[in-house]
Amino acid sequence: MNPIIGLKIAFRALTRNGMRPGLTMLGIIIGVGAVIAMVAVGQGAKAQVEAQIVSIGSNMLMVYPGSTTQGGVRASCDRNE
Repeated sequence: MNPIIGLKIAFRALTRNGMRPGLTMLGIIIGVGAVIAMVAVGQGAKAQVEAQIVSIGSNMLMVYPGSTTQGGVRASCDRNE
């Protein structure tokens, strides 16, 4: 098929169905905008968490609940045992 004839047919279809192309473009624009917004929110949250971790510093003691095993002996952190 001749490309010019194909373009004429496509243009005629677009003009006869006025709302369909507009709504399709609106849906695509909203979808792309939503994806961009969600990626930006995720990156912002990641940067904020990283900044908080950096602000804590490196001289920090980590305390975990539970028990440890050292030399085959279980040391419990529970005061009720």
